[in-house]
Amino acid sequence: MRAVQERIVGRAGETLEVIWHKPVGRVVEEFQAIACDTETGITLPGGKRDVPAKLDKPGERWCSDCVATSRQKKEG
Repeated sequence: MRAVQERIVGRAGETLEVIWHKPVGRVVEEFQAIACDTETGITLPGGKRDVPAKLDKPGERWCSDCVATSRQKKEG
């Protein structure tokens, strides 16, 4: 699935967690709308990537709201 990442960063600048979000539309002026929050979205996104539905890397997960929103659109 196509996704953009949100990095949760600790005090020392280390990445604590990566949350993958479903992008909506295209990047506009360094802003990427995401399925769970089209208004706030992600600023300075790292680009869209193909990410497996089942993640097996420690410290990475899918945004549950983005996954739920994507499922609702497929069913509707």
